[in-house]
Formats: sequence, structure tokens, C-alpha cells
Amino acid sequence: MSTLVAIAYPDLQTAEKVRAELIQATKEQILQLEDAVVVEHRADGKIKLHQAMSPAGTAAAGGAVWGGLIGLLFLAPLLGMAIGGASGALAGKMTDTGVNDDFLKNLGANMPPGGAALIILGRAGAPAKVIDRMRPYGGELIQTSLDDEAEERLRVALGEPVAAA
Repeated sequence: MSTLVAIAYPDLQTAEKVRAELIQATKEQILQLEDAVVVEHRADGKIKLHQAMSPAGTAAAGGAVWGGLIGLLFLAPLLGMAIGGASGALAGKMTDTGVNDDFLKNLGANMPPGGAALIILGRAGAPAKVIDRMRPYGGELIQTSLDDEAEERLRVALGEPVAAA
């Protein structure tokens, strides 16, 4: 089962650095990321979502490949690629995979201007290694689907005060 974790940071740069660490952990097969979004509450009050991957771009590339192959059958591969790419981009834009964008925007609206949050959806094969990568950046745990014990370990790693049992 995937775990959802939302951590607040004082600025966009810190949240982006942590996301880069987690992407590297994915390459090392320590973590399986399904989504990693940085939500920024800009000083002008606007909420900006920094997606790790673009569903529209991915779908457009897939659509172009399939369109090109189908176009070969009708001796018009370039036309097929153009139509496939456009329809793939449209389908990708309309599909919301990973963490719900409305949830992300509501979360961003509750952060102070200038702040950012990293929202992670995924599975960790080695949770202790992932926590060790996040530890140097601190942060404040906003929301999680972890059990109480795992959540407390994460809070300690982030440097948050934990109530005595």
C-alpha cells in the first residue's frame, strides 16, 4: 500500500532539494515514488504546483508513437504522429494521477506566503534510509498515512518535538 506524507518547508528551494533526494533514492531503488509534488504559496498569494512529471507530456509522447505507427498503415506517419500527439496531450491533461490537485491547492492555501510543502506518495523498501536522506533538511510534518510509530520516527528525524508517552 502506498503512503502519503506532506512536509512543510520554509521555502521552495528546500522542498525542491528534498524532492531531488527522493528522486535519487528512487533511482537507487530505495523508494518507489508514485507522485512527488511541491506546493508553493507565493508571496502574491497564488498557489503553484510543481509536478515532478507532466501527465500531458508523457501522454503526448505515447500518443505520437502510436499515431505514427497507425499512420504508417495509411502511409501518413507524420499526420498520424501529429494527431496521436495532440490527442495524447489532451487525454493526459484531463487525467489526474497521483495526489489530487484540489487537495494540493487547499494545502497550499493554508501555508504561510513564501512557504512550500512536499507531498510524497509512494512506497519505501528501506524507510530508515529514506528518513536519513530527509533528516538534514528538517521540516514540519503536516499530514501522513503512516501508523503512529512510523509517524513518530519521522517527526523525530525532522527535528520536531515529540510529546512524551
